[in-house]
Amino acid sequence: MAFHSFSFLLFFPIVTLVYFLLPSKIRWLFLLAASYYFYMCWNARYVFLIALSTVITYACARLADSLQNAKLRLLAILLGLGSNLGILFFFKYCRFAIELLNRVFGLLNVPALPLPNILLPVGISFYTFQALGYMLDVYRRKLPAEKNLLRYALFVSFFPQLVAGPIERSENLLRQVNHPGSFSWDNAISGLCVMLLGFFEKLVVADRAAIYVNAVFSRWHEAAGWQLFLAAAAFSFQIYGDFSGYSHIAIGASRVLGYNLMENFRQPFFADSIRDFWHRWHISLSTWFRDYLYIPLGGGRAGKARKALNTLITFSVSGLWHGASLSFFVWGLLNGIVQILESLLPKRAKPLPPPPPYSAHPFYMDMRLSHLCLLPRHIA
Repeated sequence: MAFHSFSFLLFFPIVTLVYFLLPSKIRWLFLLAASYYFYMCWNARYVFLIALSTVITYACARLADSLQNAKLRLLAILLGLGSNLGILFFFKYCRFAIELLNRVFGLLNVPALPLPNILLPVGISFYTFQALGYMLDVYRRKLPAEKNLLRYALFVSFFPQLVAGPIERSENLLRQVNHPGSFSWDNAISGLCVMLLGFFEKLVVADRAAIYVNAVFSRWHEAAGWQLFLAAAAFSFQIYGDFSGYSHIAIGASRVLGYNLMENFRQPFFADSIRDFWHRWHISLSTWFRDYLYIPLGGGRAGKARKALNTLITFSVSGLWHGASLSFFVWGLLNGIVQILESLLPKRAKPLPPPPPYSAHPFYMDMRLSHLCLLPRHIA
């Protein structure tokens, strides 16, 4: 079920109405059922996959939380990490790995392996990383393991951010799952406005840009240089509109239900450097890699050479997360190289102040019942 489909326009109001009509003690159970139904609308068979990932990470986190021996705790977490990353590798990277092997076999005159026909489960990268982040937080003693399996299942499968993020942290979303908020007109109005912004980004910006982009790139060999340049620029806005639009719809829908998700985009095209761009673009993923890969590798604590290596590793893995192909790997590697080169440049004496988070922006948060025209307070 896509956010911009008529099915979602029926699904979301019904879920919201029933959710707040139910007694508060059982609302989360209804939300869990609605989330699984939402996922099953894509492919009903793969609901067992997200359930399997949920059970594995829940059990491994509970086991690690109960153990005192450091080696056994690490073993429990590695078991959860290995099994979930193995599932992700099979569905997302198995075909890519076999294609690479076949290239090597071709050079050695070895018969090629048959390519498997594997359907990629929607959202598997998002909910897998969210579950892995929870396990690592439990291992680091940042929070105790969740004892209620079904509440943890809601944390993994919460439908607004299930298929396209943001990739939530356990200390934020899991806490709200255990202590959900009540209905608020302010949340409902501001949430609907954020959803409206997301629909505009998706349907008006991204989908309109896609018309020109597809027309030029489908016949790129016949296009003039300026047409290719414009198509590449329009493609940037198409990607931004798609991704930011889905994120804003997810953030807005969650707020209507009384849940606050983390910011995912913060005016990325106003960045003044590549480093600043990645502080603004897909923030939930960038900070995930920072917290669970870059810093555990040593970050910048072991000298400039080690910092450069950790940066390259982090961005290369990030590139493969975006897509299972060599082009994505090279794209990530190039971003890492640019970051390293940028760090060698002299710093500005007075760096530009960062933009305010969306939570402090009037368009998102300053909506009140008196502004039924849906305009920000500073405009209305």
